[in-house]
Amino acid sequence: MNDRIATALARLFEEHRIVFWPDPTGEMREAYEAVALPGVTRVEVANNEFGLKLRMLRREAEAKFLVYRPGPEPAVGENWLLDVQLAAGQFRADQAAIWLAELGLPTAFEGLVREHAEFFRAGARVEALKRLMRADDTRTALRLRMLAVCAGAQGGLDTVIEALLAELAEERGDAMRLVERAGLSGFLWDQIGIQYGYRSEAPGIEDFAITLFEAAWRLALGEGAKLKPEALVLFRRWKNDRHGGTAFEGLSARYQGLLGISEDIARREVRDLVGIDHFEEVDRHIIRQIVHGLSVATVSASEALGWVRARRQSHWYGRYEDVYLALGFAVEFQQALAEANIGMTSPAEGVRRYVASWFRLDQLYRKFLYHMDRSRQATLLHELFNTIENRYTTSFLLPLNDAWQDQLARMEQWEVPDLPRQIDFYRDQVADYRRRDQKVVVIVSDALRYEVAEECLARIRAFNRFEAELRAMTSVLPSYTQLGMAALLPHRALRIAPDAQGTALDGETGIQGLTGRERQLATGRAGDRVKALVAQDVLNMRTDEGKVLFRDHDVVYIYHNRIDAVGDKLVTEDRVPEASEGAIEDLLALVRKLTSSNFSSILITADHGFLYQHRPLDESDFSMAEPQGGEIFLRNRRFVLGRGLGQTQGMKLFTAAQLGLAGNVDALIPNSINRLRVRGAGSRYVHGGASLQEIVLPVLQVGKRREADLRQVDVQIVMGGRGLITSSQLAVTLYQTEPVSPKVQSRRLVAGIYAADGTLISDEPELLFDFRSESPREREQPCKLLLSRAADAYNGQDVFLKLREQVGKTSHYQDHASQRLQLRRGIDVDFDL
Repeated sequence: MNDRIATALARLFEEHRIVFWPDPTGEMREAYEAVALPGVTRVEVANNEFGLKLRMLRREAEAKFLVYRPGPEPAVGENWLLDVQLAAGQFRADQAAIWLAELGLPTAFEGLVREHAEFFRAGARVEALKRLMRADDTRTALRLRMLAVCAGAQGGLDTVIEALLAELAEERGDAMRLVERAGLSGFLWDQIGIQYGYRSEAPGIEDFAITLFEAAWRLALGEGAKLKPEALVLFRRWKNDRHGGTAFEGLSARYQGLLGISEDIARREVRDLVGIDHFEEVDRHIIRQIVHGLSVATVSASEALGWVRARRQSHWYGRYEDVYLALGFAVEFQQALAEANIGMTSPAEGVRRYVASWFRLDQLYRKFLYHMDRSRQATLLHELFNTIENRYTTSFLLPLNDAWQDQLARMEQWEVPDLPRQIDFYRDQVADYRRRDQKVVVIVSDALRYEVAEECLARIRAFNRFEAELRAMTSVLPSYTQLGMAALLPHRALRIAPDAQGTALDGETGIQGLTGRERQLATGRAGDRVKALVAQDVLNMRTDEGKVLFRDHDVVYIYHNRIDAVGDKLVTEDRVPEASEGAIEDLLALVRKLTSSNFSSILITADHGFLYQHRPLDESDFSMAEPQGGEIFLRNRRFVLGRGLGQTQGMKLFTAAQLGLAGNVDALIPNSINRLRVRGAGSRYVHGGASLQEIVLPVLQVGKRREADLRQVDVQIVMGGRGLITSSQLAVTLYQTEPVSPKVQSRRLVAGIYAADGTLISDEPELLFDFRSESPREREQPCKLLLSRAADAYNGQDVFLKLREQVGKTSHYQDHASQRLQLRRGIDVDFDL
């Protein structure tokens, strides 16, 4: 207490040279005697008025005095120090006076302080209040600040409510009990009633919370509610605030059943719900409707994509992101399939059309499966999965490769005119760098299918100062690892050994394992310093070790195995979509590692592609054909190797010479996508055959630029009319000026209406602009902003619609776009939703 008295006195002495301390009962003498203020002389009134007056006004006219007067104050006519006292500061020794003095408040606030005495008993609360106070605070403003201190909030009534809701969600009540002890509960409910229209005979924070959720739901649907529409602004801001999100989710789950939301939702159209995210059940309902609508073709692709796009603004999007992404890829798959027009008149046309567009169906199918698995919502997506799986197999994979088989059947040699061949890869592509005396690194990613590499291409192009180009080449046949890996190296007489492993040889030299491949690589350009490594060893290198690798070698081959390692095992083959995503991440990391080690010429390719169907195969998917004639060395799901093999119905026979190989080992390839029966082998993921998915291989060329080449999309505000705000809401269109691409990146902005003095007078939603469509109409994003009660103070003034962008990871924002508007609401206009 003595410290607080000293602090209060010090404040008075900042404005007065003489301060009187009356003590009618004498109970404060001990406190008076304990006070020691630097530069202040303590004196006591004890029948010495004349002497004190002479001392204070003449002899020590510059000194500071604390005048202690014990006992009752004399009558006006008998008070010899009255003139000094009236000009001096007055220190009231009772507790309320001490608090007033400590806060620098005038005596007009004495009644408020006494009414809420419990609040001021804690020094920490008083200090917190002092930090929030302003010189022009009214009694109402001061009580609002006291509420903020009680609740641990930092702003106005809305932040107090948010803090109380957070405590409610955590089933705590410390702040509310303090509000009640401090005598502020009546004021709290009065203010909530004035601002939000809440009225109750027995008000309480949970009753208000339930009323708030119900009102926000009704208001968002455009229906009447128990609260003013201002409550919807409060609700949206609280819901969207990252600090309030957990509390919102907890209370939303608690009241969802109580308010009968599931039953209410079931009666409504999706288009009426697509902009509302007050309850998690809304997202689940919309997802179910999209899944069913796509499965039975009652929802159009454009409508489904619009709903999915709109739900990106949902509070629950993070929880259902993989579900929504799966839905988006499913819709894109169905659109691409409708436009596919499968057919070809030559092998070259088949490969060209696959590389131009058909590969995208494999990619979309894989992406759908990946996000479906990640969502862990197999039951929710089961109906759609069956639709996509059936259409992928029966409407794309099978007819595509049946058409391709017609071309394959007429081939006398395994060669697609005018297309690069894997068997020529080293001679035509790697050696070309060496002929120009450039160092090169080749990443061979086992089973990197063309469509996976195309996704990798887009990801690399999104790196700053990186350039990449993707070309296609045709694989060797059969399209299996041993032969494909060997074909990518220099060779003179590539052949298949007549053994059960399908060993690849160059003449009589084996090319197995890392050591064998490095030895074979050295047979290329004379004098080249070569090295073969596994990818993990490169990823584990320090930067200085990578630079030594670059300095000491001319040609480096790096072997990466993520997809095949998972797909070639029966127990893990269903994880191929996940492995493909992991392979892309690995390759991106390798590219970054290599370029930081000074490598500027990188080629990424594969030994073979693959066929993949997520659902276990039916009996009809297996070939009834049995190899005919000769000696069989190796039987695989997708090929047979032997000597003296005969033409077999349902299979295509190639001799070694027809395959461009030395030796006399023949190969039988099952037609189209058929599999052979092999005990213990997986059947969903296969390779070795001649389907387009297996034999169209990527060659991804990566380089580094000197200049930065990334930028973000621009977003513009599209306004109609005269730029007036005449009601409680503003609907605008925000336009992304160009599609997102690898070098043109997405942008995340917040939209809000601001007064000229910088006051936010609306809610402030966060918006993502990442549209890839070439159509301008599909890059428009509607935005509806609700004005808050704070807007009333700016009626008739110019205000600003602003799109703001966060500065890095800081708490600061900068303007991206701004539009001047005039707020001109009628005097009697309330929030007319």
